[in-house]
Amino acid sequence: MIPTPTPSMLRALPAEHWQRLMRTAREVSFPQGTRLFKEGARADRFWIIRTGTIDLDMHVPGRRAAVIQTLGHNELVGWSWLFAPHVWHLGAETTTPVRAYEFDAATVRAMCQEDQALGQAVAQWVGDVLAHRLRSTRTRLLDLYAPYGAGSVV
Repeated sequence: MIPTPTPSMLRALPAEHWQRLMRTAREVSFPQGTRLFKEGARADRFWIIRTGTIDLDMHVPGRRAAVIQTLGHNELVGWSWLFAPHVWHLGAETTTPVRAYEFDAATVRAMCQEDQALGQAVAQWVGDVLAHRLRSTRTRLLDLYAPYGAGSVV
């Protein structure tokens, strides 16, 4: 199965919305092994990766965290900031040094409430990313935990 590309903010948002969001971004760097967030914590920001990679993982009782997906250049890290109750559904850790654009969730949510077109574009973008992540998570969990061939389509 060939994975579908994750929607990039650059492709998903009209130029004026992308530019408006980028005005609120700040550049950040993280060393390898930095835990950006863990499941259940407050989701108060999100990132677009410039360089490096970040693993999304899921707590599995009695086991090491299961890596669900590895994200890289131009990919969105975090979607839980947009949906109440604004808590992370997964964890995230850098697997290489990372440079990213960081966005304050409350600021972006306020912008989206003030500008309906921006809000709709951001919701569509994040929704597309979320749909992609759910498909990837399902496939990854079947790879990790299902009996061999359980995820095969006949």
